[in-house]
Amino acid sequence: MSYIDGFVIAVPSANKSAFIEMARKADPIFIEYGAIRVFECWGDDVPVGKLTDFRRAVQATDEETVVFSWIEWPDKATRDAGMAKVMQDPRMNPDSFKAIFDGKRMIFGGFAPVIELGPGA
Repeated sequence: MSYIDGFVIAVPSANKSAFIEMARKADPIFIEYGAIRVFECWGDDVPVGKLTDFRRAVQATDEETVVFSWIEWPDKATRDAGMAKVMQDPRMNPDSFKAIFDGKRMIFGGFAPVIELGPGA
C-alpha cells in the first residue's frame, strides 16, 4: 500500500502565483526521487472551527490562505530513500521558499494508509 506525506501551510494570498510557480519547479523533484504524485491544494472552503481548525493550526492571518498538500509514494521505503535525496537536493533549498511562505509554521507528517477505496485500489 502507498505511503503519504501531508503538509499544511499558510501562504500570503498575494503570493498565490509565486507559490504555484515554486510548486511547479519543486514538485517534479519528488517525482524524480520516486513519488507517484503530488497535490498542491489552495484553500477554497476552509471553515473556522469552534475549537480548532486548519487556519489556527498554522496561525494563518486574514491575509493568508491555507494550502493543503500531499505526496503519494509507492511505499514507505521508497519515501524514506526519496525524501532523504530531496532534502539533500540543492534545488530544494529552504531559503528559496522564505519569500513565498513561512516554513516555520508548516505542519507535516508521514502517514500509512489503513483504508484505500476507488479505482485501482
